Amino acid sequence: MEIFGYRRLIAYQKAKNVVKLTYKLIKKFPSNETYAMCDQLRRASISITSNIAEGINRLSVKDKSHFIEISYGSLMEVSSQFEIAEDLGYITSEDRLSMDLLIEEVSRLLSGLQKSYKTLN
Repeated sequence: MEIFGYRRLIAYQKAKNVVKLTYKLIKKFPSNETYAMCDQLRRASISITSNIAEGINRLSVKDKSHFIEISYGSLMEVSSQFEIAEDLGYITSEDRLSMDLLIEEVSRLLSGLQKSYKTLN
């Protein structure tokens, strides 16, 4: 097992783009959100990549699958929070659309990864 094998996964690479875009977009948020929604978005977006990396290096298929599920949950959390951010006028509709497209792509990749584990069972 390669210790840094997760870095080659397209799901991981695209999830890193979610983190980068998150950091870019939260710069538009008002300062009163710095320790509220901004912190939560940072944690949730980083959780996506962290759980992919952790899960890939687990030995059991059950553990691998579990961490991909957590990653997916964090991805949906980011999606929900950016929807609210748009509603509050913190980001534009175009900003959210960019994030939505990226989230949809990562979602499909995580789903494919999850399916590949089910074939190992």
